[in-house]
Amino acid sequence: MVTAAAPNPAASTVSTAPPRVNFHNATAVRTGLLMASVASLLTALPLLGPPGLVIWWLTAGFFSSYVYRRRTGHFLTVDSGLRMGWITGLLGSTITSVFFTASMVVLTSGGGFASVYQEQMLKMSANDPNVRQALKMMETSGGMAVFVIVALLFLFLIITFLCTAGGALGAKLVGGVSGPGPNTAR
Repeated sequence: MVTAAAPNPAASTVSTAPPRVNFHNATAVRTGLLMASVASLLTALPLLGPPGLVIWWLTAGFFSSYVYRRRTGHFLTVDSGLRMGWITGLLGSTITSVFFTASMVVLTSGGGFASVYQEQMLKMSANDPNVRQALKMMETSGGMAVFVIVALLFLFLIITFLCTAGGALGAKLVGGVSGPGPNTAR
């Protein structure tokens, strides 16, 4: 006669915590890269102009939390949503920096960069002496380098902030969980 062994109570109480959302989590990185790629391509298209930058990157952060939740089945805390959006923002700002730098190389190699920006700046403020001085500075290689560095820093900060905010919003709205509050144990 064969008898069944009693179940081990210590083995049944072990719960697996969801993996942390960081760069060591392959699913989080793949999801962030997917959303960052889509948002970078949409930002490069002149569909909505400057408001499109805000819309695409907030949406990328939001959908990075949503897609991560759908792929893993794990609920995200707001902190995890922030991290998911941050990963998306870092990857997105890297992709956008490559696009921006490539476009700057193309524009400056043909000598058309200064003329393109001169036309745009003169349309905005025709006779402002500060605008004319800024345009003269951009015609030098040092002025161009400063412009590129400031623009890349601005893109990094804006994209990372918007994606992080979108990730937190996504975690909160798509079924995120919050930690236990002070009134949970009664």
